[in-house]
Amino acid sequence: MDARTSSPIKILQPEGWPRPKGYANGISARGQLVVTAGIVGWDTNGNFKRGFVEQLRQVLQNTVEVLREGGAEPRHIIRMTWYVVDRQQYLSSLAEIGQVYREVIGKVFPAMAVVQVTALVEEDALLEIETMAVIPD
Repeated sequence: MDARTSSPIKILQPEGWPRPKGYANGISARGQLVVTAGIVGWDTNGNFKRGFVEQLRQVLQNTVEVLREGGAEPRHIIRMTWYVVDRQQYLSSLAEIGQVYREVIGKVFPAMAVVQVTALVEEDALLEIETMAVIPD
């Protein structure tokens, strides 16, 4: 258990490594696994928000809804993989990304990867996120 949270989710931080900002190098967990598909920034009518940060907010809200359907909450998230079509747009929006992330997800910092891709299947999507959560036993 992670002594800071008394949780079956443990942050993996090798001794001597610099502490990452906004994510964890690794996490171990036990419990029920809840996994999302790649979630994009469309609303319930299939319409996309305009702009990267606006789509991110919708992606995160959609993610929370899917997790909730499986009985999970944002605090159970252990891993996220972000696929972005424009690396520069992602990097230039980091402050806004952090703010929106904390508003929707909270102070949860899972293991993360961000990957630039040439395109996503949904033509209007600027990013897509896959998420894994573990509901403790």
